[in-house]
Amino acid sequence: MAAKMISGTETAKKIREEIKTEIARLKEKHGITPGLATVLVGDDPASKVYVGAKEKSCKNLGVYSKRVDLPADTSEADLLALVDKLNNDPEIHGILVQLPLPKHINEPRVLYAIDPEKDVDGFHPVNVGKMVIGGDCFLPCTPHGVIELLVRYGIKTEGAEVVIVGRSNIVGKPVLNLLLQKREGGNATVTLCHTRTKDLAFHTKRADILIVATGHPKTVTGDMVKEGVVVIDVGVNRIGKTAEGKAILAGDVDFESVKEKAAAITPVPGGVGPMTIVMLMKNTLQAARNSI
Repeated sequence: MAAKMISGTETAKKIREEIKTEIARLKEKHGITPGLATVLVGDDPASKVYVGAKEKSCKNLGVYSKRVDLPADTSEADLLALVDKLNNDPEIHGILVQLPLPKHINEPRVLYAIDPEKDVDGFHPVNVGKMVIGGDCFLPCTPHGVIELLVRYGIKTEGAEVVIVGRSNIVGKPVLNLLLQKREGGNATVTLCHTRTKDLAFHTKRADILIVATGHPKTVTGDMVKEGVVVIDVGVNRIGKTAEGKAILAGDVDFESVKEKAAAITPVPGGVGPMTIVMLMKNTLQAARNSI
């Protein structure tokens, strides 16, 4: 039986419609337009693409977008001054400083300077701490998108054996914490694996739900999973180019071999990727609501 495709593209489309309705209601009832500021330092091509996509999403949903592009030699002091200005701007409800930053700037210092009430990326220690204890906070966008996919596709996490491959602060650790929560999309038994895990396949074969976020293509192959597993592939790797020069993308899972055994699987592209920006928009909407 062919694996069911878990489409982030379709799910994100539904969530965008929900957000659009909520934004219209917020404008009509309270006269508030959610505002997102994106800050780009330097001219990293990938970062430009990401910021452009966020701008486009804001425009489509009716979110006020303020984009600030700074030269690569911008000082840390000037960047911190800008963050402080945005913290005090009532039109701005969410602040996103695009990473990576140039090497002469201390990334944690900049991220920690963002007002936790405007930290729509969910990276500030205050929000991370609240997430760990199950408090109300902005959840990091990609992990939140993973949980949203599981919930909306009716994949039961309660009591499930979930194995996460990858321990980054951006995906692995937050997903672990969210799956442990006593709420919908949680109550799972979670194993976290990484580059120092002995016999990775021993763990991945036990998984009812397998989440892979390593940043390396084909980390998990078909012989490493059991029949009926649900696979969420977070990775996006450029593995070559077509004759027309278009990038060929692959996930961290060997899709062709794993889909033969999986009950459901996310494709790459079109899986987790589209969820990240839509969850950012959801956080921005929530930040605007919180300002009332």
